[in-house]
Amino acid sequence: QGQLVESGGGLVQPGDSLRLSCAAAGRDFSRRTIAWFRLAPGADREFVAAFRWSVGDTYYGDSAKGRFTISRDRAKRTTYLEMNSLKPEDTGVYHCAAASGELASYATSQARNYVTWGQGTQVTVSS
Repeated sequence: QGQLVESGGGLVQPGDSLRLSCAAAGRDFSRRTIAWFRLAPGADREFVAAFRWSVGDTYYGDSAKGRFTISRDRAKRTTYLEMNSLKPEDTGVYHCAAASGELASYATSQARNYVTWGQGTQVTVSS
């Protein structure tokens, strides 16, 4: 089946940076769209970013544009989320997810299109 394991979360101050990692194990996820979603207390799951392997395209949710960068290292089977200028509203559990294949660009932000999810890593932005 394969699994995704996130790491890199923590407690940081506003304005700080963090890099989250999503490591793939058990099967090859290299030809699948990979995304990051965020779940904050009392809020719906929010799309953060996605990476389409075939063309190397990246997609971002409105809150992530200009501050976050998603990237993939195929050799390490790891997807990263570089987060800069963090704000308290970025607080939440960040999950990475893999689709069953390559998604069309318009489908990358929809959680229902992803079939494999990691357990999440907590990010807390607070002064």
